[in-house]
Amino acid sequence: MKKAYLLLANGMLFEGQSVGCEGSSIGEIVFNTGMAGYQEVLTDPSYYGQTVCMTYPLIGNYGVNPYDGESRKSWVRGFIMRHMSGVASNFRTSDTLDAFLKAQGVVGLAGIDTRRLTKVLRNSGVMNGIVYSEGYEPDEATIEEMKHYVIRDAVKSVTIDSTVVYPAAGEQKYRVALLDFGVKTNIVRELCARGCEVTLLNAYTDPQEILAGGYDGIMLSNGPGDPAENTEIIENLKTLIASGMPIFGICLGHQLMALAIGAKTEKMKFGHRGVNHPVKDLDADRTYITSQNHGYAVVGETVDPSVARVRHINLNDGTTEGIQHLNRPIFTVQYHPEVCPGPQDTSYLFDQFLSNIDAVRGGAQ
Repeated sequence: MKKAYLLLANGMLFEGQSVGCEGSSIGEIVFNTGMAGYQEVLTDPSYYGQTVCMTYPLIGNYGVNPYDGESRKSWVRGFIMRHMSGVASNFRTSDTLDAFLKAQGVVGLAGIDTRRLTKVLRNSGVMNGIVYSEGYEPDEATIEEMKHYVIRDAVKSVTIDSTVVYPAAGEQKYRVALLDFGVKTNIVRELCARGCEVTLLNAYTDPQEILAGGYDGIMLSNGPGDPAENTEIIENLKTLIASGMPIFGICLGHQLMALAIGAKTEKMKFGHRGVNHPVKDLDADRTYITSQNHGYAVVGETVDPSVARVRHINLNDGTTEGIQHLNRPIFTVQYHPEVCPGPQDTSYLFDQFLSNIDAVRGGAQ
């Protein structure tokens, strides 16, 4: 087996074995603490521009299958693990992780001390790096490129090109417009399962087109990159807010909504990526274990108290995990209530979104 390496921007070098596709790839190095769900991680558009290190030491033991992907392809720049299983054992398995990485063109690295790498990222913060296979050693120009690498135009790179309509599962009760900032398939599934016809729209769709589309509510999806970069989308959201339509935002959708109402966002030291983050819903006075994947957060102190309030907080670090608009049927969460695998206790938020639609319908009668 060929050797492979990870070179970090601080000069640290990790040596392991090449897995997946051979080559070299520059990315922002982040870590995910989930014990399962590597296929979902690989296909989550929120990881666009990033190389992911899985902290759980055994990856690939249940293979990959045609059902668990969160989007049409893999978006990661590279994939790092302690040990990749050479055996895929699961009744749903269609292929091995190694074969999937090769097919998707993902440069992989196994056999390194992922605990050490994770400690470096926790102490120093996420940093750029380059994963490369033996024979693809970077020259000085490539190393300089890695050090100055910045994820740009992330939403433009992952959003859908043309509109897609997903029918409701069973009787149709609602029509929902879902803005694709990097949507995960499970968001669509959760809505369809509740009787929604879901229209997936390009992230930059004219808000007047949405308002004229006869939709009952609007979903704002998850997605990658710096939320403040998306100035056009933020302006579009201001028009949607003023319309009074029910809106539910998840992850990047939460951050963009916060920016649209005048709050600020900031880059976190190493972000939240895993399936065991405790979040308190202040309205319910209850704590939930949640799945998360984000490197930016809304600064709670910048939320205008005359417009909205912080409704959800992270119990590990006190960061803002959700906001509730005071005068509109709008709420958002930073975490993923649609997650699979992971805790599904917060799926009630989809029901709350539909209850807001029902309330608006009733008020219009």
